Amino acid sequence: MKLTDFFLAQLEAEAPRTRGALEAVPLGKDDWKPHAKSMPLGRLAGLVAMMPSWLTMMVAQEEFDVAPATPPAGGSQFSMPAHKDLAAAVDKGFAGARQAIAGTTDDHLLKTWRLKARGNVVAEGTRLTMMRDAMMHLSHHRGQLTVYLRLNDVPVPTIYGPTADDPRF
Repeated sequence: MKLTDFFLAQLEAEAPRTRGALEAVPLGKDDWKPHAKSMPLGRLAGLVAMMPSWLTMMVAQEEFDVAPATPPAGGSQFSMPAHKDLAAAVDKGFAGARQAIAGTTDDHLLKTWRLKARGNVVAEGTRLTMMRDAMMHLSHHRGQLTVYLRLNDVPVPTIYGPTADDPRF
């Protein structure tokens, strides 16, 4: 199996899981957080929604600086979607990732990609490894989001298996 085919299959599995978690995010709770050091719910939901778009950027670019010394005109390449735009943002991100991965090669996925902060390399590896890490990062924040849902008495959608709110289990 080609690496691109494997990655595309992973995207197909993760897209509906991620969309389902975002569809459960309650209105009017954007500023809620479980602890003073925690990310607010609205920011977390926005992050989960935009993370699939990182894969498109990782295929297209050699590196990304999360905190450039000179910020680009017009702000960040990535913007946080509003609550009403969460589903559309995640769908667009996964669609772009599918297109980028379908249009690349396994050889390209094995080339080096770098994550920088203020010009300093903070992580480096093959695109494949770095993209896998981005998907794991998405899974981590999606799991964090489901905890936020539970703490707000919102039914938790099924991700990989049963939740206490899914009657099929």
